[in-house]
Amino acid sequence: MKILLLGEYSNLHYTLACALREKGHTVRLVSDGDEWKRYPADVKLVRRSTGLFDTLVYLVRLIGEMRHWRGYDVVQLINPVHFIQLKAERGIRIYDWLRRHNRRVFLGAFGDDYYFIHNSFVRRALRYSDFYTPTHEVRHDWNQHNIDCWLNNKGMVHSCQHIAETCDGIIAALYEYYVAYTAVPSLAPKTTFIPLPIRVKGEGLKVKDEGLKVKEESPKLRIFIGIQRQRSALKGTDILLKVAQDLQAQYPDRMELVTAENLPYDEYVRRLEGCDVLLDQIYSYTPAMNALQAMARGIVVVSGGEEEQYELLGEHELRPIINTQPEEDDVRRALEELILHPERIPELRRQSILYVQRHHDAHKVAQQYLDFWAAKE
Repeated sequence: MKILLLGEYSNLHYTLACALREKGHTVRLVSDGDEWKRYPADVKLVRRSTGLFDTLVYLVRLIGEMRHWRGYDVVQLINPVHFIQLKAERGIRIYDWLRRHNRRVFLGAFGDDYYFIHNSFVRRALRYSDFYTPTHEVRHDWNQHNIDCWLNNKGMVHSCQHIAETCDGIIAALYEYYVAYTAVPSLAPKTTFIPLPIRVKGEGLKVKDEGLKVKEESPKLRIFIGIQRQRSALKGTDILLKVAQDLQAQYPDRMELVTAENLPYDEYVRRLEGCDVLLDQIYSYTPAMNALQAMARGIVVVSGGEEEQYELLGEHELRPIINTQPEEDDVRRALEELILHPERIPELRRQSILYVQRHHDAHKVAQQYLDFWAAKE
């Protein structure tokens, strides 16, 4: 197949592109590198600002690049708006142009969009979400920004609805996105769930269930947390950081806290190496790319690990994810349990690696994409 991937979230499209190429397919990945994370792409299209000069430079580059966007078997958008760095109204025109000049166009349900925000904020279809827990509302500037963008901005709402209704198929990468799209009767038949792709080869982790070796444990449990400066409250990072700092003060001889703030991906990974536990998020039912990439390295994660997502995967044995309820006391309980019982870590490491191999190996995931795309001919 000849495949065009537009946009990037957390290395998803790049990882998928690598696996597809290794299967013999032709892939062109165009993105902005997911902003400051600087993920690789075949073509980097970056709009440096909304100023007139930077916008003109971006438009000239975009028009020149679009000459290469014809004749693909498959075009996939990372998001119904953020596949391009233009207003939603202009993005729709590019989407319609892509439909005319390529065989099939698919939409990724990989992040915030109208359907996800509507399902989790308006319908409140989940037990908890980024917007509420069983005990309180989650209010912060980024949540209000998402509400303003995805529910109150008519252009963005229309873009989501138009693309979702007219595209050839929708791929959801997390349980939360899957239930949001399948809740819409007109979209459910064209929506599928495909796990996030993770590159296992090259990590030195191609092992079988039996005889997995894990690294020697250090005297202190090294706990890692990545901080996005402007979005620390979005995934509960503020709560995770506060609890971790309190526990470090309480158990200085048992744990070490390692932090990374707004680092490019390569530097972030270097900082993560050698850590035992990653604190990722508390409002999700499902581990996302950051958590899964750590799990592939044998790092235990505190992230989304609800039974619904295990059931969606058909996983009835492994439970490697430290799943907490989105409350400070429950996060503290779970982390303190790990600190006081580090003997649990080797088994959680083993299960983490096997979990990624079973469900997220990029080659297996790429085949699921190929099968879904082909079924929509």
